[in-house]
Amino acid sequence: MDVQKKVFGKTPDGQEVKLYTLTNASGLRVRIMTYGAIVVSIEVPDRNGRLADIALGFDTLGQYLEEHPHFGAIVGRYGNRIAKGHFTLSGVEYTLVKNDGENHLHGGTKGFDKVLWEAKELTGEEGAGLELSYFSKDGEEGYPGNLSLKVIYTLTDENEFKVDYFATTDKDTVVNVTQHSYFNLAGAGERDILDHEVMINADRFTPVDAGLIPSGELRTVQDTPLDFRKPTAIGARIDQDDEQLRFGRGYDHNFVLNKSEGSLALAARVVEPSTGRVMEVYTTEPGVQFYTGNFLDGSVVGKAGKAYELRYGLCLETQHFPDSPNQPSFPSTVLMPGETYRHTTIFKFSTK
Repeated sequence: MDVQKKVFGKTPDGQEVKLYTLTNASGLRVRIMTYGAIVVSIEVPDRNGRLADIALGFDTLGQYLEEHPHFGAIVGRYGNRIAKGHFTLSGVEYTLVKNDGENHLHGGTKGFDKVLWEAKELTGEEGAGLELSYFSKDGEEGYPGNLSLKVIYTLTDENEFKVDYFATTDKDTVVNVTQHSYFNLAGAGERDILDHEVMINADRFTPVDAGLIPSGELRTVQDTPLDFRKPTAIGARIDQDDEQLRFGRGYDHNFVLNKSEGSLALAARVVEPSTGRVMEVYTTEPGVQFYTGNFLDGSVVGKAGKAYELRYGLCLETQHFPDSPNQPSFPSTVLMPGETYRHTTIFKFSTK
């Protein structure tokens, strides 16, 4: 187990951005920087032991400082969408930044993905780790309450990349933080992800409207293109003439996981047949957003000068459901003073 640190560059106002490399006994390597708590790379072996970076992103800090679709970042204070950029909490109506049409997305114009985090190296029995902390002030992007947030990344010798979230507040607020890595188990920028076989442990999903806002219904996946209860190639049904797929331009939906509240359980499994790489996702969260890179169009040039074309990456964003502050029937995302927001997600890598 090993943690290494170097300077990755500087922000426009001259602050140093550090890049940390976590390595485990099997040679897996994860690189994380203090800007946006972004996972810059994840190097894992194929069935023949060949390492490849499976996380979409960039080679330089400067590219991350420009607009991009949240590659590898921690997003919040609220990951996913809040309808019309407003919600009411404890009798007070709050107005958020609208940065996705008339809606609020991933924490706003300057969410957690665009700020500098404080870093602390960790070593323990679990593995090599990095603790990242950020203090989100009352009123930031429209959210109430001073929020103290801590994210701990750990790379274990069981080839698990573990993400632990902790937060406290001094005022009633809403919190829904997620990790927004784009994965391609064939290697970042190699080809599309349509041959990846996906299993999602969910009998239901939250259907959306044309703005990708949930209706409030929990709908069965049975007899729909969103049924991934058995391993299915992403490309098998992604272009079916289905209203939900038209709204998302492919898969961009929240799945209601089959699990008891707060328990750590298997959410999804992804297999890339040609390399044999396998990724399993475990989480304490009640949902996962499955997104298939439908808005990638080749205009973003990533690592090694490779363009990220349509559906060149997939996301499995463990989360509470989109627009929960406006949906009383959904699991609550309210955090009150004296409480601790605490969630865990694990990405486990293997081969077959």
